[in-house]
Amino acid sequence: MIISERLSEYLKALECDLPEYLDRLEQQALMDEVPIIRKEAQALLRFLLCLLKPERILEVGCAVGFSAAFMSEYMPEGATLTTIEKVEQRIREARKNLAGIPRAGQVTLLCGDAKEVLQELSAKGETYPFIFMDAAKGQYMNFLPYLLELLPEGGLLITDNVLQEGTIVESKYTIPRRERTIHMRMREYVYTLKHMEELETVVLPVGDGMTLSVKKGMKR
Repeated sequence: MIISERLSEYLKALECDLPEYLDRLEQQALMDEVPIIRKEAQALLRFLLCLLKPERILEVGCAVGFSAAFMSEYMPEGATLTTIEKVEQRIREARKNLAGIPRAGQVTLLCGDAKEVLQELSAKGETYPFIFMDAAKGQYMNFLPYLLELLPEGGLLITDNVLQEGTIVESKYTIPRRERTIHMRMREYVYTLKHMEELETVVLPVGDGMTLSVKKGMKR
């Protein structure tokens, strides 16, 4: 918990109810213990989608499809969303879940290793002004070069779960040994985002921590 539990519950209570189909997807994912975007992250994504109105959205890490379904609900009319997942069981669940949403025809699920899929999209010259990354945390640094190629000038990269329940500030020696690699890689990822000339990044203590990175134009 990055902020106090009492404050977190207060902020959640302010949020409007989800549409019935999204509420069902959320509750099922929680029952199945599938990690999905938290209420605070939902609120930020909804705000950004309403503000920026992106015509093309890319999600890295579909899981069972809740976040893709959520973003499709609040993206502009006529927008498209592409999401990537590699775990077979989750792909099956995501296909089933996404097939029943109102904008199913505007959502494309790409199956395979995210790095390879991102490479393929980059090779095709695809661009996405709104990218949401919520995939394997230890792979964020490996995905970043391809995301930068896919992100146009002025585009927004949103990354979830970057503060690791607040433990990112701790020494690696206080972290359980099995979690140290992810801990160190996430610290490297956040530091890199904050120090890249190509990006302007803010780190927000929202949910489990989110970064917003805007791709800046090249200096003349």
